[in-house]
Amino acid sequence: MNNIFEALRESHQKQRMLMEALLKTSGDSSTRREFYDDLKQELKLHAIAEERAFYAPLIKADKTVELSRHGIAEHHEIDKIIEQLDKTEFSSPGWLTIMQSLQHKVSHHLEEEEQRFFQMAGKVFTAKQKHNLAEEYIEEMAS
Repeated sequence: MNNIFEALRESHQKQRMLMEALLKTSGDSSTRREFYDDLKQELKLHAIAEERAFYAPLIKADKTVELSRHGIAEHHEIDKIIEQLDKTEFSSPGWLTIMQSLQHKVSHHLEEEEQRFFQMAGKVFTAKQKHNLAEEYIEEMAS
């Protein structure tokens, strides 16, 4: 990884793939359970690592404090949808509806980060900081 943006995009792509795969599953299948467990783990690790290695430094800059707060708030909204999914039977028709809601929220969040946050952060961080933040993010994802 050369910089924090590449590191984040890699996780974003994994999230998108898992959500697409999940929406193609049906019923209480082992495939649905496996993809859902993978997605939940990826979203959880990503949110923690992103908040520590990306949002925390951004929140210190006046230009990006609001964006950072917004991004963190969206992580909490995503957590709430995951809680709904956890309480819903995999075989319930409502499960897929909630999963579509999760995909919509996560996709919105990822697009907003990639199209708005990354540009603003690119103006705040130096090249060295971008590289160091990528290393921090990767270490955090591995722990």
